[in-house]
Amino acid sequence: MFEVRVTADFSAAHFLKDYHGKCENLHGHNYKVYAHVKGSKLNEGGMLLDFTQLKGSLREVCKKLDHTNLNDLEVFMQNPSAERIAMYIYNQIVSDLRSKGIDLSYQEGKEDAWLYAVDVFETDTSRARYTIC
Repeated sequence: MFEVRVTADFSAAHFLKDYHGKCENLHGHNYKVYAHVKGSKLNEGGMLLDFTQLKGSLREVCKKLDHTNLNDLEVFMQNPSAERIAMYIYNQIVSDLRSKGIDLSYQEGKEDAWLYAVDVFETDTSRARYTIC
């Protein structure tokens, strides 16, 4: 099994509506995001996936989140936890690359590359991961 990972970042504000503690107040993070792809079949160029394609998609998604108040985005249902952010980024990468003819969705027994995890770090020591399996 092969794995590739790309990284991007963004800065954004948020607050947690259903949380009781200091994070219920508006605050910000410099988020770091990792997108992980794995598979057992390399392409004719000896690569699992072109880093440029994955990195471009991840950066595009992060660019849309950069310098926003995440609570203003309907997709997070007024509660933009790191877990929900990770799931959103995962789905956006799959959708973006699919529109470009690259299918990174998971299918049982798939040997080609598939996106299996997105990590969202709020700090160096606090990470949420969304994974498909």
